[in-house]
Amino acid sequence: MTDRPLGERFALLTDFYQLTMAACYFEQGMAEEATFSLFIRKYPAHRGYFVAAGLEEALRYLKTLRFTEADLAYLESTGLFKAKFLDYLKGVRFTGDVWALPEGSIFFKDEPVLEVSAPIIEAQLAETFVINAVSLQTLIATKASRSFYAAQGRPLIDFSLRRTQGTDAGLKVARASYLAGFLGTSNVLAGKIYGLPIFGTMAHSFITSFEQEIDSFRVFSRVFPQTTTLLIDTYDNMVGAKHAVQVAKEMAARGDRLRFVRLDSGDIAAISKEVRRLLREEGLDQVRILASGGFDEFKIAQVLTDGGEVDSFAVGTKMGVSADAPYFDCAYKLVKYGGRPVMKLSTGKVTLVDKKQIYRFYDEEGNFRRDTIALREEAVPGGAPQLTPVMQGGRLSGPRPDLKACRRHFLSEFARLPEVYKALKEPALYPVDLSPGLADLQGRVAQEIHHRELGES
Repeated sequence: MTDRPLGERFALLTDFYQLTMAACYFEQGMAEEATFSLFIRKYPAHRGYFVAAGLEEALRYLKTLRFTEADLAYLESTGLFKAKFLDYLKGVRFTGDVWALPEGSIFFKDEPVLEVSAPIIEAQLAETFVINAVSLQTLIATKASRSFYAAQGRPLIDFSLRRTQGTDAGLKVARASYLAGFLGTSNVLAGKIYGLPIFGTMAHSFITSFEQEIDSFRVFSRVFPQTTTLLIDTYDNMVGAKHAVQVAKEMAARGDRLRFVRLDSGDIAAISKEVRRLLREEGLDQVRILASGGFDEFKIAQVLTDGGEVDSFAVGTKMGVSADAPYFDCAYKLVKYGGRPVMKLSTGKVTLVDKKQIYRFYDEEGNFRRDTIALREEAVPGGAPQLTPVMQGGRLSGPRPDLKACRRHFLSEFARLPEVYKALKEPALYPVDLSPGLADLQGRVAQEIHHRELGES
């Protein structure tokens, strides 16, 4: 089952109305090119940017989209679809084009993270999976990037798997957090699938299974002498730290080295300072302190503000579910059909017409200054285009970057985003405007709709 192509496995992972709309298009003979734009309408609280992620999964789906005999048999069993339409679905393949931001790109509200152009049935059927793939990973990559920023260069590890919302989410969180600056993950399957570095320590159950804490430390250090991290808070942090010191010295006598002690509860800032003092007094300056337990960007920042002496953070639940902003208002909207630019005028949900391009302007030091959303073919002097063709005629436009390349792209982009837009609370609003061509077309189409649909002169 899992060896089958993504688009074949998940052709039915769609909203029912995608199929009913497709059936209506089919009945009407509607097959002209449609362009849909995927974007985020607004920022959640304390967000001032987004990190694009999930494109590779979306492209794998589109490249292999097809309905199996079992899929078609199920649809037939509903009694809702005509035989001719089901026969048509048997031959459906995605034959369109996709323009997108590279994964790891920084983008802002109302900017298209990708645009799909294809015969309308194909483009419509793509909607649900594409939103699902891009919105989750963009959500997590954005959240993870904030922890990366708060940690001020300290390594971060994804510890979220056991509390992510399902197995697939656990894998995507590991991928998206690595893309956004994390060092690696505790998720072993994600390590295998995505080539991520894997990390882990021990659970409190391991320690309590021994009669004495120090015995558990000794066993672990002998079995894993190259990667020993000792969890010291099971009974008392400072007693645990003293046991870790004793085991560290025993390891040194064998030619090994204790790598980390891990704090998982209590006042991490205060405890880390006490543990650091002990390690220094015992000549163990090389032993580093790892902190876990409810961390996200806000707690990381607070611990460091309070003078905590933490070398690395394990970040779990709050990052893995993006606890303070658990969803983005993503939309995949029709912006052009049959050569005709279209838009939605619903209150608070007006869409930008036609195929588009994002142009970015930089200051003298190469940092982000402002963006302009323009028509796809419109020239915007001085701006660098951000959307690139990644699929043409249903085929990938070229070799795809691997995850490490996407991570490098994120690090480069993030370094050029000014600090005021990275602020963890109430960031400045990044300036994004419309080009003259897009603004003019937007106004003309809105006026036509008001005249045609609302009877206004």
